[in-house]
Parts: sequence; structure tokens; C-alpha cells
Amino acid sequence: MKQEVSMGVGGEVSATVANWGREALPKPWSWDPGRQLLNAIRRYQGYNSETDGRITKLARAEAVASYRFWSAVAGADIPLNSQLGGGLLLPHPNGIVLHPEAVIGPNCLLFQQVTLGKGPKPGFPILEGHVDVGAGAKILGGVRIGAHAIIGANAVVLEDVPPGATVVGVPARVVKLRIVTSEATLSPKIA
Repeated sequence: MKQEVSMGVGGEVSATVANWGREALPKPWSWDPGRQLLNAIRRYQGYNSETDGRITKLARAEAVASYRFWSAVAGADIPLNSQLGGGLLLPHPNGIVLHPEAVIGPNCLLFQQVTLGKGPKPGFPILEGHVDVGAGAKILGGVRIGAHAIIGANAVVLEDVPPGATVVGVPARVVKLRIVTSEATLSPKIA
């Protein structure tokens, strides 16, 4: 994995440049279900299906086995084909459920019991860079969460959230809005 600078203007965590070190395992056999699960997903996605040699097939099969093991240990439902930006943190991955069409930008943080899925608004959630999502939060439907936003614990987000906003409640409402340094926003598809 490549290491890149993750700090934006003013020392903030970047919303555009992934800090791959956030996902790195301290040791290959560390007991860190969130990082191990992400590691398995990244390995699987890294194997190009166009080069179907025996080694690639074996490596992909090993990544799938590792993914299944760590998904069960973590109790998380994160599909192998998820669109995950680099630097994602899952400190307590228990109960995290992501729809495969949801998009997560770089340097985001998801706590336990977070759901990103289908809702009343057509489409699926898009989290721009450096979005922190509190425990039990639900982000449903075709909503865009702006860079550096904070979603409070157990919030139910059904509408777009502006960059730098803090939202709480059911349905979620903005309780704090801070000015965010200008960084380019994430396109709907992660490269």
C-alpha cells in the first residue's frame, strides 16, 4: 500500500488524499478485526480478474477465505465489491452494513452498527472524504454527506448533509456548521 500525506490545510485530516497508514496492520497477525477485514477486501480487489493465472486464482481464493473469516469475527456485512476510499477506519466493526453501491471517500470513520443502504430517496449514500459516522447511525437513500461532516450516534440521515456539518437526531438535523477549507469533492465513483 502506498503512503501519502493525509493532512489538509490547517492540519485537518484530508478529505481528498487517502492516508493508507490508517488501515495498516501493526503486525500481519494482529487481532484487529476491522483492519483485517479491510485488508482482505483490499487484497481481493487488488487481484486483477483479467489475469486469471493459477497463482492469481489461488491468491483471490485465499483473500475470499480471509474475508469470510474476518466478516464473521467482526460481525460486519461489507461486500467484497464495496467502493471504499483509502484510510477507512472501523475501530468497532460489529454490525456495520454497507450496500455495495454506497460510496465511501478517503479517511472516513465508521463506528459499530452503522448502516449505509437503500432509503426513501432513489440511489445510495455517498460519503465524501473524512466523514465520521457515530455508532448506530443510519444513512439511507441517495444522499450525499459533505466532506468533514460528523454524523451523531443513532442519527437517521435521509437528506444531504453539507460539508463540515454535525447532524444528530431522527430524522437528522444540522446542529453545528463549520467552515471547511476548500478541497475538491469526491466524484460518485472511487478510482
